[in-house]
Amino acid sequence: MGKLIVRVEDVSKVYTMGEQRVEALKAVSLEVETGDFVAIMGASGSGKSTFMNILGCLDTPTSGTYWLQGENVRGLLKRDLAAVRNRKIGFVFQGFNLLARTTALENVELPLIYAKVPAAARKEKSLAALALVGLADRAGHTGNQLSGGQQQRVAIARALVNDPAIILADEPTGNLDSVTSVEIMSIFQKLNSRGSTIIMVTHEPEIAAFTKRNVVFRDGQILSDTLVSDPLDAEQAGGRS
Repeated sequence: MGKLIVRVEDVSKVYTMGEQRVEALKAVSLEVETGDFVAIMGASGSGKSTFMNILGCLDTPTSGTYWLQGENVRGLLKRDLAAVRNRKIGFVFQGFNLLARTTALENVELPLIYAKVPAAARKEKSLAALALVGLADRAGHTGNQLSGGQQQRVAIARALVNDPAIILADEPTGNLDSVTSVEIMSIFQKLNSRGSTIIMVTHEPEIAAFTKRNVVFRDGQILSDTLVSDPLDAEQAGGRS
């Protein structure tokens, strides 16, 4: 564990739909240190997705403050939030979000293109990221030539290629079978062991068991925040990195 990387203090989010007022988050406070691996859990409507959207700078709180690497990101202009997202946050989604007719290498390069990284450096960094997730030999394959598990590996490589401060994963095993899910969790554990800070939304306790810390939401508040005393080892559970 290292220094504080995420600090959320008294964050609330209220949505107004007509005359209806919905409190999605109610004065939530949370701290995450560098090198942590956190599972965010809770039933539908518990506030976990709203919370992750705020962490990912995809939404802003109604009140409260959010610091990312010591930077207060609440109140930033949209263009500044976009810059923070591209520079400091890697996203992994349940639906992979790959460009189907684009190669694995080109998909991984996308964040570097937005960051205006020169072509030669882009290729080098992207190939290294693909190698890290075990797909160096699939760099030239398009998304529709890859299995679901391979597509998620490409998505993880894309998330880490810019050396982000945190990786945010939203139900990353939701579209995968149990064997492939364990393989994906093995990759996340490997990245975490190399120093990556990972915050993951999951509704599956068996997936959360591979992380270091479980934070459970209920009715827009944190119900519990517990360390996992002995995280499952994905490789021993049958995964292959």
